[in-house]
Amino acid sequence: MLDIQNLTVQYGSLKIVDNLSFSVRPQEWLMVVGPNGAGKSTIVSAIAQGVPYSGRVLIDSRDVSKMKPKIAAKYFGVLTQNHSVGYSFTVEEVVRLGRYAFSKGMFSPRDKVNEEKIENAIRMTGMESFRKQSVLTLSGGELQRTFLAQLLAQDPQLLILDEPTNHLDLVYQKQIFELIKRWISDTGRAVVSVVHDLNLAKAYGTHTLLLDRGRAVSFGETGGVLTAAHLNSVYSMDVYAWMRRMLSQWDNA
Repeated sequence: MLDIQNLTVQYGSLKIVDNLSFSVRPQEWLMVVGPNGAGKSTIVSAIAQGVPYSGRVLIDSRDVSKMKPKIAAKYFGVLTQNHSVGYSFTVEEVVRLGRYAFSKGMFSPRDKVNEEKIENAIRMTGMESFRKQSVLTLSGGELQRTFLAQLLAQDPQLLILDEPTNHLDLVYQKQIFELIKRWISDTGRAVVSVVHDLNLAKAYGTHTLLLDRGRAVSFGETGGVLTAAHLNSVYSMDVYAWMRRMLSQWDNA
């Protein structure tokens, strides 16, 4: 479904992503993890054609750099960490924009399939009570859920999520990750997520890409990637011991 070949992103002499190759198949959830500055978000930007790169980004064996935006939107959708909105669209209007690639024209009648996908996306993200509210009045978490709903309404073959639960309370973190897991199972499609939380990567990722300074330290099934040896070398600390210490605080609660 997604095939990254020798991806390199470079600014002057500084390589942010260095000759990176990996692939994602249907029904896989790839977690991209690593410390700050590892190049995680830059990979998302390259896939979305937001930064210049060398190498190839293929989706369904098609070169993304040669796709028109409206065609690319049918193959993949991207959720970024932050959203800057300067317009007073309602939540429903923002979610409706997710169906733009499938619209037949500005003045064409509303399509039943489009309407169903919009309604399902609003419901799945818990935004029903906000649907007529201006996005300018939303909290950071509510805004993130709105744009996730837009992405789900778009219904692409591949979701690319850069810190998808950024700004979200614990209850919505759990809801969103369970929602994405169910979406993969129900549709047979795939997801690539950039995450900082290794617990989420371990709990939900079928596969993991561990990065350090733009290079792949390990790539494969999550259990074989998030090992003590790999994590300790990347984070320069005993990650397993730290995780156990953090969890032990809840033992006597």
